[in-house]
Amino acid sequence: MPGLLWVALGGAIGSAARHGVNVSSARLLGSGLPFGTLIVNVLGSFLMGFLMALLTRKFEGNDAARLFLTTGILGGFTTFSAFSLDVFNLMQRGENGMAITYVLASVLLSVIAVFAGFAAFRVLA
Repeated sequence: MPGLLWVALGGAIGSAARHGVNVSSARLLGSGLPFGTLIVNVLGSFLMGFLMALLTRKFEGNDAARLFLTTGILGGFTTFSAFSLDVFNLMQRGENGMAITYVLASVLLSVIAVFAGFAAFRVLA
């Protein structure tokens, strides 16, 4: 099966799982804080670390498994896990300054982009 299909299949599973966590956490913990997003981001980041360690030790070279599990399922579950892996990789290479820059730029620019997108809609609508 081509890589894109593995990613798409995993993405559907991950997105459904994210929805389940969001709904369940709102029922159990309330909606004052976005607990679902917090849980998904932390759990997804943990699973990304675990799966990457597993894949490099036990399934090295199995691109289908990597695409399905990491880019697909975890990508659909949370893109924060990919971001966390990028930071981890930069730090593993000793590029701590670049990692900090990446974290700050990603968070700040993403929040600014949400405001900009909202403002652009208001102008265009």
